[in-house]
Amino acid sequence: MPYAQPLWRSIRDDLRARIQAGLLKPGEKIPTTRELMAQHSTTSATVRRAVDSMIESGELIGRQGLGVFVDNPAEQDP
Repeated sequence: MPYAQPLWRSIRDDLRARIQAGLLKPGEKIPTTRELMAQHSTTSATVRRAVDSMIESGELIGRQGLGVFVDNPAEQDP
């Protein structure tokens, strides 16, 4: 029986695919937690885990009160 990956990883992989395809561009805000919950039929905790993993890896940037954005490497300090 094939191994089914956790849903949070599927959400993470979906967001990565959108970034790689240019559907989400550097500096652009990602869909809200509520939107991602609806798209993936899951809970806020599952979405949060996927987003948090991408923030920790530097792929996304969380801005308090503004949302979560695709990282823009051109804006990083040298």
